[in-house]
Amino acid sequence: MPVSLPCSSLPDPGPAGLAAPLVSVDLDQMDGSSTASPLAVVPPAADDRASLDPSNGMDDYFRLQRRLLLATLLLSAVAVVATAVLGSLATAFSLFVGALAGLLYLWLLSRSVTRLGENSRRMSKAQLLVPVALVLVSSRVPQLSTLPALLGFLLYKPAVILQAVFDT
Repeated sequence: MPVSLPCSSLPDPGPAGLAAPLVSVDLDQMDGSSTASPLAVVPPAADDRASLDPSNGMDDYFRLQRRLLLATLLLSAVAVVATAVLGSLATAFSLFVGALAGLLYLWLLSRSVTRLGENSRRMSKAQLLVPVALVLVSSRVPQLSTLPALLGFLLYKPAVILQAVFDT
């Protein structure tokens, strides 16, 4: 019955600091009938080294962040063009302003999440000002309609849902 145990007294076969090698002991051969040494050094697999790399998760996060921003941008562009063709230009402009606010909100949120692991233990509240500012601006500027602006702002949500569906 083979058993693998970490051993820090043996030299490390991989890059410095990744993992201690594993010592494999076959318990069936421990009765002394074998003259060969029951200890053998088993280096960690390449998959284990990749999982121990701390930047690997952040690289995946940054790729996901770019995909989410790009998906939001594409979905917003399609929605604005469709609204301009099927509806009015004023409604499309309000949707466009809301979509820009949604992109800004998503970017601020992802930046806040990135900083959460580095040097802060709580999230920034700056992104919460974006929807408030959007409602205030759309209510004060006569060329903007509040409902299309809010719908444009919420276009990041279908992009996030679509990204989650396509990732699985």
